[in-house]
Amino acid sequence: MRKVLSVVAVFLLIVSVVPVMAQDPVKVDAKHYKVVFENDQVRVLRITYGPHEKSVPHVHPANVAVFLTDGQARFTTPDGKSVDAPVKAGATQWDPGGVHQPENTGEKPFELILVELKTKPAAAK
Repeated sequence: MRKVLSVVAVFLLIVSVVPVMAQDPVKVDAKHYKVVFENDQVRVLRITYGPHEKSVPHVHPANVAVFLTDGQARFTTPDGKSVDAPVKAGATQWDPGGVHQPENTGEKPFELILVELKTKPAAAK
């Protein structure tokens, strides 16, 4: 019985922590994330980071990023792993989405447009 209670306690802890880690960036980091367009299929964000600025952990659905400036970013995932990512102005990138904590590790500000895809069944033709 004690083992079952321990498992239940760990499960409840995980369930309560994951939503805190996986929040909407517009709500938890309005300094860096602004909605510039939204409809029932996409949400478009303008993202700006000053030199050495760091966000908080948040989540994005599947998306396409369009980098407006050169930059140097670091993305840390909930498991503590980090990936450094140099970006070039004009580059585009597909991402399946997920939880991360971004940081501008460069000496200059950088800016991008992020097009988040909303999941919705395809319309019949």
